[in-house]
Amino acid sequence: MQKFLMIMVSLLFIFNISNAETIEVKYKVEFGIFGEIGIAEAKLTKDDSFYVIDIDLEATGIAKTLSRGQKERHISKGHIADGVMVSDLYQIIKHYGSKMTDRVYKIDHDKKEVIRVTQKWKRGEMYKDETKVMKEYAKDDLLTLYFNLNSYVKDRTTSKDYRFEAVGAEKQDGFVDVHIPNSDELPEFKKMLGEDADWYARAVIHQEIFSSDKGELLLSIGKDGIAQKAVLKDLIFFGDIRAFRL
Repeated sequence: MQKFLMIMVSLLFIFNISNAETIEVKYKVEFGIFGEIGIAEAKLTKDDSFYVIDIDLEATGIAKTLSRGQKERHISKGHIADGVMVSDLYQIIKHYGSKMTDRVYKIDHDKKEVIRVTQKWKRGEMYKDETKVMKEYAKDDLLTLYFNLNSYVKDRTTSKDYRFEAVGAEKQDGFVDVHIPNSDELPEFKKMLGEDADWYARAVIHQEIFSSDKGELLLSIGKDGIAQKAVLKDLIFFGDIRAFRL
């Protein structure tokens, strides 16, 4: 369940950052009759040259028990080029029970190369230290991709399919699909997400665990460029997971 939360929350943070230096957003994640199962907080700090994205996710309620109190922190650092964020480093830190994992992607844009360093500890002792040159290269990581969507998708009123590459998406063959709905599809989006959105989108997560309906994430984005609500649809054995901006 915790894995569902992090993937869902990573897709939530779609910002228009043209004039902002610091943005902080908090989300509550709910699952059916279980109610609240997670809280996510995101902070973006930037100037004209550099940026830092920092996201913390913590399971609550039954999800906290099932995941042994798992917490995750996702950090992206990089520079600004042509008005969008370009990732130089993407880090994922996970704590669960007595275990900790620290995974860092270092992106060399001159060589068009990504090096992934994975370190794992159990009860304070490291038992894995692996360095790997990845097959995929991209200027975005999984966080910057969604922060940059407002810049990438210029026309949000015309239905269209987009495919984006992202560092950290190797379990998805290195890409993420985003769909802007047509007039026939809009009623379903509005029914599930409300009618007060500035625009709507659907992201498809290419992972076996989301094989029912491809793990479709429906997004409602407000006029400020920030996702207001999201629904991760039809997970096998789980149904829908919903997130709301607080």
